[in-house]
Amino acid sequence: MRALNLQTVDSTVEELLEYVVTHFTNEQDLMEKSGYPAFEQHLKLHEEFGAHVADFLGNSDAWTEDRVQELRRFLNKWLIGHIMTHDLRFGKWYANHGASSPSAPPRTVQKPVGFLARLFGRQS
Repeated sequence: MRALNLQTVDSTVEELLEYVVTHFTNEQDLMEKSGYPAFEQHLKLHEEFGAHVADFLGNSDAWTEDRVQELRRFLNKWLIGHIMTHDLRFGKWYANHGASSPSAPPRTVQKPVGFLARLFGRQS
């Protein structure tokens, strides 16, 4: 992924959105199919993230150094916090419960679907 700065903000945000939509879609599918008990709460976190990003990107203000820094702070706080708490919690649960389940799906990359895909126009 490119560095997020004023010169690359448009392409970096596009790349980030593609990654986030794919990651969230695959993660949500794995959670649902493995019977993760906190799936609904985790899905709500993904939807809240999508709403915040949509609000931020829906702002028609021009990109400035300050606005790029604001986006960087938001993404760092949210993504790192989310990964280090909620995703890690799921990973531990999955290693102990879901991965050994006969109904646990194989890990595959899927086309983005759901709220984030619709939000970011990735779903046909």
